[in-house]
Amino acid sequence: MIKLIKNGTVYSPEYQGKKDILIVDRRIGAIDDDINVEGLPNVEVLDAEGKLVVPGFIDNHVHIMGGGGEGSYKTRTPELQLSDAIKGGITTLVGVIGTDGTTRTMASLVAKAKGIKEEGLSCFIQTGSYQVPVKTLTGSVEDDIILIEEIIGAGEIAIADHRSSQPTYEELAKIASQARVAGMLSGKAGIVNVHIGDSPSKLLLIEEVVEKTDIPIRQFLPTHINRNRKLFEAGINYAKSGGYVDFTTSSIEKKVTKGQVKCSEGLKEMLEAGVPLEHITFTSDGQASLPEFDENGVFIGLQVGRVTSLYKEVRDAIVNEKIEVEKAIKVITSNPADILKFTSKGYIEAGKDADLVILNQKTYDIESVIALGQTMMWEGDVLVKGTFE
Repeated sequence: MIKLIKNGTVYSPEYQGKKDILIVDRRIGAIDDDINVEGLPNVEVLDAEGKLVVPGFIDNHVHIMGGGGEGSYKTRTPELQLSDAIKGGITTLVGVIGTDGTTRTMASLVAKAKGIKEEGLSCFIQTGSYQVPVKTLTGSVEDDIILIEEIIGAGEIAIADHRSSQPTYEELAKIASQARVAGMLSGKAGIVNVHIGDSPSKLLLIEEVVEKTDIPIRQFLPTHINRNRKLFEAGINYAKSGGYVDFTTSSIEKKVTKGQVKCSEGLKEMLEAGVPLEHITFTSDGQASLPEFDENGVFIGLQVGRVTSLYKEVRDAIVNEKIEVEKAIKVITSNPADILKFTSKGYIEAGKDADLVILNQKTYDIESVIALGQTMMWEGDVLVKGTFE
């Protein structure tokens, strides 16, 4: 399978200008000003004149098999549909479990990840859920990360939340140590993905681990950092101290008006505050249950996270906040690729996986998506759908 994308304006994510991109099977074969394939048989030529070509998007926090609803069994959220990811420009996913580590099991998460891979996207997962001790596949965080190809770290471990297991700093330190060593032995990042709730304790538990142990701050990736204004401000200080922070793009409109920081605006604010861009990622929390609780912790309603929210916030950062394209797209391309050690992802370079998104140059809307060399969507028409769609 050979494809040639002609005349697109390439962001790798750095601006490269107008280039041709040659795709050979599942990888990028070459990038040049003018690639001539005359005489080569069976080459598909795709015209990207007047379009932007950027790396495929990485969504590293998705409830791919659905989430456990906090409003009882009937509120369990549905599994991710392949076409939703494609419409959102997502070519790589990282699956997590979340609140329900009982009926949503690691075996099911592994199976769902393998199914997504069979359908044409790249998919990885984290071991565990909100609960501590961690509910793993093999009985060990280390064994899961070292022996299971798809498992790259631990999470999402919940802290600062009434739904968490209220772990101690010693318990969190042990999880991070296990993930770190397993990552070193397997060539993976071994990142601990940490759910941060609404508690006033915010990031203090992670900071205590970093202060009292030898575990580096970059072993953690705290998510939902834009949940409320006070947590967001704590996140600025945390990131300026060397840590990574992750914004959640799915939201409940009421919470935005009550202090949740909109991702596109928060990105601009963090950059103006001096946070290194490379320390920031966006994730969708797709298919998660987004519950609402009253002041007494009583469940009052629920919505479902959407993977299509991921790029929407990046687009808003470009269009509304006037952040340069090459900066804005890094939070869903090169940044997560570097943090999670996805060495073949996040960049448009020869030898990397052929994961590409083609955008309208004027509106910045997603028009076409290529994943591992396969055209998944072209000019808005989804060509590959999930098995049961």
